[in-house]
Formats: sequence, C-alpha cells, structure tokens
Amino acid sequence: MADADREFVEYVSARLPSLHRTAFLMCGDAHLADDVVQQTITALYVNWRRVSRADNVDAYVHRMLVHKLVDEKRLSWAKVRLLGSVPERRPVTPHDELAERDSVVTALAQLPRGQRTVLVLRFLCDLSLADTAAAMGCSEGNVKAQTARALAAVRQVLGVAEMSGRSPR
Repeated sequence: MADADREFVEYVSARLPSLHRTAFLMCGDAHLADDVVQQTITALYVNWRRVSRADNVDAYVHRMLVHKLVDEKRLSWAKVRLLGSVPERRPVTPHDELAERDSVVTALAQLPRGQRTVLVLRFLCDLSLADTAAAMGCSEGNVKAQTARALAAVRQVLGVAEMSGRSPR
C-alpha cells in the first residue's frame, strides 16, 4: 500500500466515529448522516494528496462534510428513492366509484339517443357489432359510425385524450 493510501486509511479510521456523530448532529437522520459521511470520505479520497497538505486537515474535512450535507439537502428532490417493495395502490373507495359512475352517466346523458344506445349496448352490455346492429335495427356500418362519434363526444366531455391508432369495433 502506498504511503498516501496508508495515511488516508489511518486518518479515516481515526476520525470516522467523530464524522458520523457530527453529521448526525447536523442533520438529525442516521441514514442521511451515513450517506453524507460516505460522500465526504469518497471526495476526501479523490482529493487526499491536496487535503493532506492543508494546515488543518480536520477543519478541511469538516468543511467538506458541511458542503456535502448542504448538497444533499438542496439536491434531494432530484434523487430516486428505491423501496424494498412496491408501494400499495390506494384502494378504490365506493366514493371514487360513485364519482366515476356519475361522470360517465353525465357524459352519456349529453349524447343523442342513438349514440348513447350504441355505447351502452357495445360497452356496458358487451354486445358484438353484429348483435348491436341487430338490436338497433341498423347496419354494422351505422353502429361503427355512431360508436366513433359517441366515443369522441364522451372523451371530450370527460377530458380524456384521444387514443390514436384505435378504431371502434
């Protein structure tokens, strides 16, 4: 091991508990303190030759520690937090279901009778194109056209973006 590396290891080994304590007292979070100390030690290693020539190495390292803590606090919004598990999705409440149902009912009420009928038969009753045409007494082409116009109107009312590349069946 080179002399500079040996000096670095000796310095960090002797000062590590003090650095952890200082970081913890400054931020009040043990995990954040560990991260900041690790970042400081990494920066210290990279710059060890220059830092070791400083008049007061401890003061220099403490200044590095403070700067790393400030950086951590300032830039924490940009960091990704990895979780041990996938966060649970918020359960759908009866209130949410009622609000969604009310908005669909309101959107359907604004459609002409033919468009409303075609959407109810095709999507709520799950009828095929042929069965919907038979139930309405019209052609399949008419059902397709009515469906396209009705979906566009409902999307506009609900504020839903148009799905490109899909046509109603």
